[in-house]
Amino acid sequence: MSHDAAPNLDFAGTTPYEDYVQADVLTHLQKTLSDDPGEMVFLVTTQVMELWFTVIVHEWETAARALREDDLPVALAALKRSTYELESLNASWKPLAHLTPAQFNAYRSALGEGSGFQSAMYRRMEFLLGEKSASMLVPHRGAPRVHAELEKALHEPSLYDEVLRLLARRGLPVPSSVLERDLSQKYEPSEDVEKVWAAVYGGEDQDSDMVRIGEALTDVGELVWRWRNDHLVATRRAMGSKAGTGGSAGVAWLEKRARKNVFPELWTARSHV
Repeated sequence: MSHDAAPNLDFAGTTPYEDYVQADVLTHLQKTLSDDPGEMVFLVTTQVMELWFTVIVHEWETAARALREDDLPVALAALKRSTYELESLNASWKPLAHLTPAQFNAYRSALGEGSGFQSAMYRRMEFLLGEKSASMLVPHRGAPRVHAELEKALHEPSLYDEVLRLLARRGLPVPSSVLERDLSQKYEPSEDVEKVWAAVYGGEDQDSDMVRIGEALTDVGELVWRWRNDHLVATRRAMGSKAGTGGSAGVAWLEKRARKNVFPELWTARSHV
C-alpha cells in the first residue's frame, strides 16, 4: 500500500468512528440552564467525571470478580488501570479548582437541588470501597433500573471484602466476624485485620502476592483520598462554608469525608511493622 494513499472519506452511513464512540450523542448531551458561559465547563466536567466513575467501577468489579476466582494477575492489572483512571478523574477538578464565589454563583441556581452525592455511579464506587449505606438508595427510588443496580451492589462484597477473603484462603487469620458480617453495612476497622496486614508487611518476602495486592489497594486508597481533598478544596474556594446543593452540609460534610482512610487497616498496620 502506498504511504501517500488518502484515507477513505466516503461512507454509506455514519463513520465507523461515530458508530463506535457515539461522539454525536456525547457532544449533544450538554443542556445549560443559565446564560453564564462558565456553566458549560461545569456541566461538561461533571459529565466527564461520570464517565470516569463508570470505567473505575468496571475496573473494580473486574478486580473483585478476579479475586473471587484467585486470579491475581487479572485483579492486579485492573487495579493498576484504575489508578491511571483515578489520576485522570482527579485531574478533572482542574477546570473548576479556581472558581471564585461570584463565578460559581453566576450559574449555581441552575443546579437547583442537584448535588454530586446524588450520583448513582459514584455511589457504586463508594459501595465497592466498603462505604455502604442503605439510605443512599433513597434518592434513586424514581429510577427503577438504577435503584436495582445500587441495591444489588449494596449487598455484594466490596473490593476490600474480596481481598480479606483472599487473605483468609491463603491461611491468614482474618476473623470470621469480619468475613461473615452483614455486607450491606459500612465496613468498620478491625484490630485483628490490622494485625494480619502487619504480618503481611512484616514478612521476609516483600514481593509476595499479598504485599502486591496490599500495595495496589494502597495506591487506590491514596488516589481516592486525593479526590476527596481536591473536591473539598475546590468547593471551599467556590462557596466557602455555605450549605451545599441538595441539602448537604457542603464543606463540613466534605471535610468529614476527607478525614477518612479507604482500606483503613492498610494504613494503620504500617505503624506496627
